[in-house]
Amino acid sequence: MKQELIDSYSSILCSLCNKHTTIITDQESGEIVCINCGSVVTDKAQETRAEWNAFNPEDMNLKTRTGAPTSLAKYDRGLSTVIGKVNRDASGQQIDTSMRNRVDRWRTWDIRSQTNDSTKRNLQSAFIQLYMLKGALGLPDSVIEKIAYLYRKIQEKGLVKGRTIKGAVAVASYIACREMGIPRTLKEIANISNLKEREIARVYRKVMFELDLKIPQDDPIKKMVKIANKCHITEKAKRYAMKLMVEIIKKGLSAGKNPMGLAGAVLYVSCKNYNEDVTQREIAEAAGVTEVTIRHDLDSILKMLNSA
Repeated sequence: MKQELIDSYSSILCSLCNKHTTIITDQESGEIVCINCGSVVTDKAQETRAEWNAFNPEDMNLKTRTGAPTSLAKYDRGLSTVIGKVNRDASGQQIDTSMRNRVDRWRTWDIRSQTNDSTKRNLQSAFIQLYMLKGALGLPDSVIEKIAYLYRKIQEKGLVKGRTIKGAVAVASYIACREMGIPRTLKEIANISNLKEREIARVYRKVMFELDLKIPQDDPIKKMVKIANKCHITEKAKRYAMKLMVEIIKKGLSAGKNPMGLAGAVLYVSCKNYNEDVTQREIAEAAGVTEVTIRHDLDSILKMLNSA
């Protein structure tokens, strides 16, 4: 017998040897055994530890939890149960044909009962779109949970009515990225969602007003790192651009400016300082803005540097 846990219970009396003795708990069989005489005191020990399994014999040390955790990004939060597709009974034997027909019918009604509510169907469609955005935008699980929470709030307020589910998910994604500090622009999310930026912006304003959300301002330094990686700018130019951006923010020159345009202009100044061959057009395309925006912000930066 595998002895995984030894507990001392001086109050437990063995019924066979009639002694208060140490017992052994076998976690696999659930039996509590007296170590004095070897008799089984009880075979219904309660499991209080977390359930972990190793699915490969070679990976005994790499155990995983049984069952998926609950998640807001599932329409049922991962709490519902389903009738499995294995046509076997509790003992592992194949069920007969007549019973199999009944079980198939039960499975059909089980699936129908889980999606008979329009709210659940709405959440199912929304979270399918959400996981598509997750792969395209490279979002972590923490952001996905935040997006799912925001979408549920949008649905509770009835803001999905008259609008597309895809648009509401895109708006929740943009708000969650802003709150979590992930540099994803509205235009980028609109392109991935195959929606017009104007349509998402309209829903965004409505959601912000109805939910009374306070979204932090975009960090232009994070935007700058994203643009620099796209343009393959060297690390020394990035460092100089970061120092320059901190100085611009301290002097209040970033107020009211497009963070992507300002970040692109600062990177362009840094590249010229280190003689890197990067054009305004390349930076503007990476930032998703026009060259006019880059030049407009560039004038303000050059005036600040000349005055210093």
